[in-house]
Amino acid sequence: MHTHPQTPGGDVSTGNSASCSRRLCHRKLTDVVEEVSASTVKISKETMALESRITQEEIKKEPEKPIDREKTCPLLLRVFTTNSGRHHRPDEFARGNVPSSELQIYTWMDATLKELTSLVKEVYPEARKKGTHFSFNIVYPDPRGKMYRLKDIGSTVSGRKGTDDSLTLQSQRFQIGDYLDIAITPPNRAPPLNTRMRPF
Repeated sequence: MHTHPQTPGGDVSTGNSASCSRRLCHRKLTDVVEEVSASTVKISKETMALESRITQEEIKKEPEKPIDREKTCPLLLRVFTTNSGRHHRPDEFARGNVPSSELQIYTWMDATLKELTSLVKEVYPEARKKGTHFSFNIVYPDPRGKMYRLKDIGSTVSGRKGTDDSLTLQSQRFQIGDYLDIAITPPNRAPPLNTRMRPF
């Protein structure tokens, strides 16, 4: 009588059962790998989204570096003003040209819009009237061409406190070499809407 050889543990080993066992293990292992891969992709996407949100929050909450004005040389800020309530056109800064209404101010990157408003009012007495509106635009070169673009960075009103008063050149990503364009509107006229923005 023929008998199958037994393992020390007493179980009977056959080629078919071993083959099935290997196929089953391989299938389970494949399922596990697919689940892990899917989970990894999901985690990776969530991590990228989280990093993106964190980066945007860091940009918004990025603390300004304190500037010691006694030890830091001021920068020359080239300011261009209008009394019509409207900003200069971008093409007025093209090909090395600039508008004629230039005002040069020596200041620092931590200068606030309120501080700049006071400096402008020293030069233009008519702008000291209560209710005069000051709209600030940064004029910067377009990296994709030879044109300039304007970015709205805030506004102030003479004789009144506003939410933009404490905004600084540094906080608005002003760079040395940029210009500042200020549209001044008399108190008896409402300032025009301005939707031109600088992309970041």
